[in-house]
Amino acid sequence: MGMLELFWLFFMVSAIQPILKQKLLESARYRMIARLERRRGSRVILLVHRQETMSFLGFPVFRYIDVNDSEEVLRAIQLTDPELPLDLILHTPGGLALASLQIARALRDHKGKVTAFIPHYAMSGGTLIALAADEIVMCTHSVLGPVDPQLGQYPAASILSVLEKKPLADIEDQTLILADQARKAVSQMREAVKDLLSDRYPPEKADHLARLLSEGTWTHDHPITCRQAQELGLAVSTTMPTEVLQLMHLFPQPVRRTPSVEYLPTPRQIPAARRHTQVPDRQLARFS
Repeated sequence: MGMLELFWLFFMVSAIQPILKQKLLESARYRMIARLERRRGSRVILLVHRQETMSFLGFPVFRYIDVNDSEEVLRAIQLTDPELPLDLILHTPGGLALASLQIARALRDHKGKVTAFIPHYAMSGGTLIALAADEIVMCTHSVLGPVDPQLGQYPAASILSVLEKKPLADIEDQTLILADQARKAVSQMREAVKDLLSDRYPPEKADHLARLLSEGTWTHDHPITCRQAQELGLAVSTTMPTEVLQLMHLFPQPVRRTPSVEYLPTPRQIPAARRHTQVPDRQLARFS
């Protein structure tokens, strides 16, 4: 075999390798989903947004909740017996309010128990979807986020605050138009969240949570921890199935030349002989 033939063989193998790797990952995910469904007797749906490993011209593609996602999730729900439990695994920075609300309302109307699993984070629209579940399952350090509407680059609540700080005569027409849209957006989101919670919480509690999450209490990227979510009164538990965490490993981030995080991927335990004699590092710390 000549050098030209070797070059073309190498080129073809290099071109096919990412496709084969993607197919192997998909196959592994399907097996893990089937395993989780058998264990829990449920329909498992994943809504996972990572940077795409098949990037465009070397640049990773960022993904968010969009109408294509809502269409696929709704189709999966329609293909599921109304009495069968639904397990939704969420890992997303959020996305379109329209798509998120479509998914959330479909989950709320499902007769079987709906559980939202959040292994890492489900912000903004992801939180909105989780609020429709009968139970939210989080890891100890998983986070939710506020669902306050955003108008372009500005939070709707912040636009409304301008009206409180300046006389109307000093505010530009464009800002007044934005404020009108912001008022409507906040009101619509508050009522939507209240509606999602009304079947499982007392009216006063549902109203309080809806206002807290939608009216700009925090910045939009504020992490609501598992403990804080429980303190707010949300139905949150920490019984995360091992299969859910294993599934997340089958959604790898794009390969970087130099990894930013490295460790030996094996469990580490303190040896039994040292367990009762080792002094914790934090007890040795001294501050001046």
